Amino acid sequence: MRRREFIAGLSGAMAWPVVARAQQPQRTRRIGVLINLPPDDPEVQARIGAFVQGLQELGWVIGQNVRIEYRWAADAASLPRHAAELAALAPDVVLANANPSLEALQRVPRSQPIVFVAATEPAASGLIKTMARPGGNATGFTSAEFGTSAKWLEVLKDIAPSVTQVAVLQDPAQGGSAQFAAIQSVAGSYGVAVRSLAVHDNDEIERSITSFARASSGGLIVARQGTTIAHRDLIIRLIARHRMPAVYPLRLFVTSGGLVSYGPDIVDQYRRAASYVDRILKGEKPADLPVQAPTKYELVINLKTAKALGLEIPHSLLARADEVIE
Repeated sequence: MRRREFIAGLSGAMAWPVVARAQQPQRTRRIGVLINLPPDDPEVQARIGAFVQGLQELGWVIGQNVRIEYRWAADAASLPRHAAELAALAPDVVLANANPSLEALQRVPRSQPIVFVAATEPAASGLIKTMARPGGNATGFTSAEFGTSAKWLEVLKDIAPSVTQVAVLQDPAQGGSAQFAAIQSVAGSYGVAVRSLAVHDNDEIERSITSFARASSGGLIVARQGTTIAHRDLIIRLIARHRMPAVYPLRLFVTSGGLVSYGPDIVDQYRRAASYVDRILKGEKPADLPVQAPTKYELVINLKTAKALGLEIPHSLLARADEVIE
């Protein structure tokens, strides 16, 4: 027999029976996170902090109704192993940072919903079907609209007006064609010749940058890709050694010693990614959630690096900067 509770009314009033039902405990959901960067990277800590905050604002509290399993793969060779480990845990959804993490997860036989962040050209790379209807088990946020790549050349010419030779450092295996095409499309209006420096690993990065620096007094644009991000310390060190002006795609390059960056606010994307994770946990399918472009871009300048390179940043550019590192 069910237990009945009675609400006591005023003297002489009728008491209405209320049936008390035992509440079923909510199942703790599990989120996997695969990031191809080291966990102690300050930029990574800011991104994860934004993601967790976004989850909390949507009612997901770590240790109460959700658990997060992290795998860090700063070494690209370890990505397949970490992806397999996460898949074996059967998470309800996985958050993947950039193309390399997404590719590693999609190669795992066991399928799970994936929300990616900071992916470069996911449709052109074959990682999804279309931006509007990604299909499959993955959706998320792209690193930028490709037309904004032309802004890199504008910023480079603002800093170094005399530059007429520009090289774009990129890994062809990770897409990037749209970024390069956008830069080429405006090169004539800035009076520069643009070429591609194709790189895959440390040795190629060192050879390419050194060779370009010896052949011209030009400037560099670093494409927004997993390869360039993973090897950013080497790239920044080589560019500083050859004292070349360079524009980078993300803030984390400038906080690591690069000169200037223009690109999407990836921390903001991690915060927004929490909403897609929430929707998937509540039953929606990644295939039906459109891939979103960034809503915030930021210009970051490192004045200490500019001084070391003997460059004076125009006041007009400083006035437009979202952050200036001194």
